[in-house]
Amino acid sequence: MVQLESRRADFEAAGVKVAAMTYDSVDTLRAFADRAGLGFPLLHDEAAKHVNALGVRNEDYAPGHSAYGIPHPGILFLAPDGRVLHRFAVPGYRQRPPLDDVLALVRSTGRE
Repeated sequence: MVQLESRRADFEAAGVKVAAMTYDSVDTLRAFADRAGLGFPLLHDEAAKHVNALGVRNEDYAPGHSAYGIPHPGILFLAPDGRVLHRFAVPGYRQRPPLDDVLALVRSTGRE
């Protein structure tokens, strides 16, 4: 998320609003955003509702497990009406999609 913050102005210049979503509590998200100086919203996905709807939940964890609701790492580029225009994902949890690649595709796609 800190890396995304470092490129937020580039995404906004391309007409894209940046937000992140996790299953962490609202208090945890607020503390992290304050500590990291994030200028975009962190959204709490209660009960993995949105992760499930978007089809990105890591199914290795069953309901009741502390990691239930964790998504596969990645970035979704959504249209204003909620349609998923592009998915960027990488295996594992330590890597993230290269933001240069995401930004290039966003710029080439344009806004809908």
